Amino acid sequence: MTTPDPPHAPDHPHAADPPRTTGRPPSPAAHSPAAHSPAAHSPTAHSPASPSPAPTSLTRSPFESDTFTSATFVTVGRGPALALAAVWLVTRLGMLVLLAGDDLGIGGVGQEVQLLYRYWYGQFADGTFPPADPTWQYPPGAGLVIMAPGLLMPWLGYTQAFVVLTLLADAAVTLGLALADRSRLTHGAWYWVCALPLLLHLPLARYDVQATALAVLALLALKGRSPAAHRLGGVLAGLGAMVKVWPALALIGTPRGRTTREAWTAAAVTAATLLAVLALFFSDSLGFLHRQGARGIQIESLGGTALALGRAAGLWPGTVEIRYGAYEYVGPYVSTLGHLFLLFTVAALLWLVLWRLRARRWTAATPLDAALAATLLLTVTSRVISPQYLVWLIGLAAVCLTSRRTVMRPVALLLLPAAALSSLAYPVLYADVVAGTPAGVAVLVLRNALLLAAAAVAAGRLWTATVTPVRA
Repeated sequence: MTTPDPPHAPDHPHAADPPRTTGRPPSPAAHSPAAHSPAAHSPTAHSPASPSPAPTSLTRSPFESDTFTSATFVTVGRGPALALAAVWLVTRLGMLVLLAGDDLGIGGVGQEVQLLYRYWYGQFADGTFPPADPTWQYPPGAGLVIMAPGLLMPWLGYTQAFVVLTLLADAAVTLGLALADRSRLTHGAWYWVCALPLLLHLPLARYDVQATALAVLALLALKGRSPAAHRLGGVLAGLGAMVKVWPALALIGTPRGRTTREAWTAAAVTAATLLAVLALFFSDSLGFLHRQGARGIQIESLGGTALALGRAAGLWPGTVEIRYGAYEYVGPYVSTLGHLFLLFTVAALLWLVLWRLRARRWTAATPLDAALAATLLLTVTSRVISPQYLVWLIGLAAVCLTSRRTVMRPVALLLLPAAALSSLAYPVLYADVVAGTPAGVAVLVLRNALLLAAAAVAAGRLWTATVTPVRA
């Protein structure tokens, strides 16, 4: 006997409003057949003199009001599809122009695709994952993304083919979000289209857009009510986990019961099947595990920011070195700090388990909100925070904004300046960040403070919305 999912509130702006009484007896007309006719429920049947009340969940703070969100996102929640497409084309063309020049700040953003990804592609063509390569630290499913440009290489070079596929993944995210926004005043698609360019051309030269597409589409599928939709969401999350691990967090907030069983089972079967297939056809498919565990403190992480402040104040004598394909701090206390942040990550995971056990209220937005909160918590406690991690967070925030029940609007707003500051940190001022100049340290302090604030706000609002008892 299966246990049904707990009923969750519909994702409609007025569905959760309690009935209002005026102290007057109901009019006899309210019980007439005409009052229940289809015309009585049409948009034109309501008098302008009796506007519907704003949902209580959207008026608890200025961040939650319709006026605030509409003004913030240019009052284009259900704007015409052509306008959205035009903005997407213009902004992506600008990103392509920046990538073609690739001389902003430290420059060389595209070299990861041109050199590293292209080299890895050659290794896969020989039937092996990059052997003894310390820069390969990704789950085996990432190999499929690296190999995918080969489908277009009869007509394009590797870099051009990779960028084309990245833009297609970007367009798929935009289309999915636009369809989710279509029937209500929400801003997910516009947020994604307008926020991603804050990272300049970096998203086109990393495979994080593809991983984000799998997580976003998984969450959108989980919003459906059918078992097939839940299984599809699980399949996409399972594929995403094999590509970049973190998309598995798309399933952290699924309602307990049938939805969780369907989605989690589909994800596990998908991940296991893909792992077995890759292990059958390629050697050293799990080599990334020991390389990932040996990583230190990257200069852009929260731990790196603490060391940068210590070095700037003359309290820490360490240096910066390139290790595992990134700039890391080397010196006293680095290993201890690395272990401390591993404990922070474990604590974040335990908090997420505790939240899931204690959560009592689910709405249509809870899986979306939980995915963003979980990813933020694991990001800020990580020993590595690469600038492309903001692609994940922007994508998850965009999904949250497809629901009027979300409690993550303040978090979405905090991520906008964080993304802009990430672009300043890399590539614009990256030489200053590596050297630890006042400008470089200031940018990292501000960016990481925003990420830490976003994680704290996300965790607090998720707990309050789902666990904290509602006052009568």
